[in-house]
Amino acid sequence: MKPYQRDFIQFSLESGVLKFGEFTLKSGRISPYFFNAGMFKDGNAFYKLSSFYSDTIAEHFEDQYDVLFGPAYKGISLATSASIGLQLKYQRNVPVSFNRKELKDHGEGGKIIGSPLANQRVLLVDDVITAGSTIRESAELINAAQGKLIGIVIALNRQEKGLTSELSAIQEVEKEFGLQVTSIISLDNLTEFLASNKGFPDAEKYIREITDYRARYGTAN
Repeated sequence: MKPYQRDFIQFSLESGVLKFGEFTLKSGRISPYFFNAGMFKDGNAFYKLSSFYSDTIAEHFEDQYDVLFGPAYKGISLATSASIGLQLKYQRNVPVSFNRKELKDHGEGGKIIGSPLANQRVLLVDDVITAGSTIRESAELINAAQGKLIGIVIALNRQEKGLTSELSAIQEVEKEFGLQVTSIISLDNLTEFLASNKGFPDAEKYIREITDYRARYGTAN
């Protein structure tokens, strides 16, 4: 685990984004942890997020992209934050584009706001991939705007099976679109964090619960 990944886990805990306990997911599964990127909600949080996302993008995608795309709604602030980090830390001024959920029939109209996507290599920025529906919708919008989706960066890889196959939602997206999905942290990183911080309250208990959960629903990647 890299230092920035450890720092991101600590930051997510302190921000109330990452919690341990018993949480019923949309899938109906009972998860021993929960990640809610909606709790990144102030200037300090987005400033720190900018560093974590930009480090991940720089490590895995280098200069393979032209535009960041943030799917509505959470992805809008995340992509914007990532672009700020790329400028501050890597002196790379990357434009941002995002979609609106509702079609606007006045003013500039259309569903895409921000930088044009035509003939651009597009990197999508989001929090997690649960079912892949947001990615598929975004891919259609990007294609319709004549852009090329080249990769996806998210905050957390849950390393968890989908509801209809043995593949994770991320693996399904990678297979369907033939592109790379990377994350700031994975569930492996979270388990490693707990194992190396035995002073963290109930660390061993959470490790056991996550291990049991992964035995039922986990994937290797």
